[in-house]
Amino acid sequence: MQRSFPSRSWIFRSVLAAVALILTPAAVLADDAPATSNPVTTTFDTWGFHAQATSVSQYHPAFHAAYSGPNSLSDDNRGSTTNDVTVFLGVRPWAGAEVWLDPEIDQGFGLNNTLGVAGFTSGEAYKVGRSTPYFRMQRWFLRQTIDLGGERQKVDADQNQLGGSQTANRVVLTIGKYSVVDIFDTNRYAHDARNDFLNWSIIDTGTYDYAADAWGYTYGAAGEWYQGSWTTRFGFFGLSDVPNSKKLDGTLRQFQEDAEIEHRHQLWGQPGAVRITAFATHGRMGAYVEAVGESEVTGLPPNIAAVRRWAVRDGFSLSAEQQLSEDLGVFLRAGWAEGDKETYEFTDIDRTVSAGLSMTGKRWGRADDTVGLAGVVNAPSEQLKAFLAAGGLGVLIGDGKLINSGPERILETYYSLALFKLARLTFDYQFVDNPGYNRDRGPVSVLSARVHAQF
Repeated sequence: MQRSFPSRSWIFRSVLAAVALILTPAAVLADDAPATSNPVTTTFDTWGFHAQATSVSQYHPAFHAAYSGPNSLSDDNRGSTTNDVTVFLGVRPWAGAEVWLDPEIDQGFGLNNTLGVAGFTSGEAYKVGRSTPYFRMQRWFLRQTIDLGGERQKVDADQNQLGGSQTANRVVLTIGKYSVVDIFDTNRYAHDARNDFLNWSIIDTGTYDYAADAWGYTYGAAGEWYQGSWTTRFGFFGLSDVPNSKKLDGTLRQFQEDAEIEHRHQLWGQPGAVRITAFATHGRMGAYVEAVGESEVTGLPPNIAAVRRWAVRDGFSLSAEQQLSEDLGVFLRAGWAEGDKETYEFTDIDRTVSAGLSMTGKRWGRADDTVGLAGVVNAPSEQLKAFLAAGGLGVLIGDGKLINSGPERILETYYSLALFKLARLTFDYQFVDNPGYNRDRGPVSVLSARVHAQF
């Protein structure tokens, strides 16, 4: 079958390239960091070994629901637990290079099998689950860092990072299997379901439909150019063989392009960063209008799989983080995704805005503790609302009908208690209003407890 690329996709990519070419060289001239007269003296690790274990238990009491469908959050009392153990094995085969393998054992299910809320309540819950432990090789990749000069910075050993040093100006190339959000859409205060917030649409931009299998990982390559206070990133990644699938399309004929521009700054003498991220997904996907049209002819609920054809789906987002004091920081995210076609990989969100804060417990004598508070508003496109109203099923949501729609509003707060140096206990509460964009269901309160250890 011959594939045709809509002309606007080429416009989209041309704009991204032009922005990168215009902004980054300007940053080179203005912010190029001179070589330091006191270079960092450090040794380079030749190998690394780290591990982590996380268990998340969630519960929600019964709530009001006028009706339910195949992908609805169950309206009775429900609880679930997910567990995972990961080992991070790294080696430095030559100067500037790192090879990492991340074998993992997973077990458990998300609440209601990870269905019923577009901004799902646990980033530790996948779209698949098993009652018994099972093995996955979640990551295997090569990272090459090419120093370009500027101040030499120490790099501390960590998960998927060997200890050593690097220059402020550098190029970083990463190829293999990993998560797109390992590199794109990061945020200091809201990006790690094992250590900070849990909600999908708070730890990542809800509209960022990044390439991934059902566990959140994919094959691909990314390049990052750090120059002064600017970073430009580009990536090419493989999609699932069909939307929302366990299996990746190993041929890479269905793919995604990702681009990001980041600027780091000082505001009121405190560090911060702003990122603009964009994606273009190229693959076989269905249009909501066509699915609803077929439904009107057949008299059956819309079947998005029956109208899939080659198409392009775009989206972009803004992310910002700002430290206000040594123990307090805030963040903001906003995103938009093309809403006439189905979500390919992540979740059923076409518009999103989130904001929050993170504070350590230094002020009450618990400097290693962290408390967080965030809110997010997620919304569907008009086409997605019509699809759900006709009985269509999305990636995570679908109540069989949608009579009285409204934005999904979620408030999350957590307290992370440092038990000792390597372990933390976190208590988390989420209030979910209009789950699945349905005013006739909810609101829902979700209580969570997370135990996490790492070294």
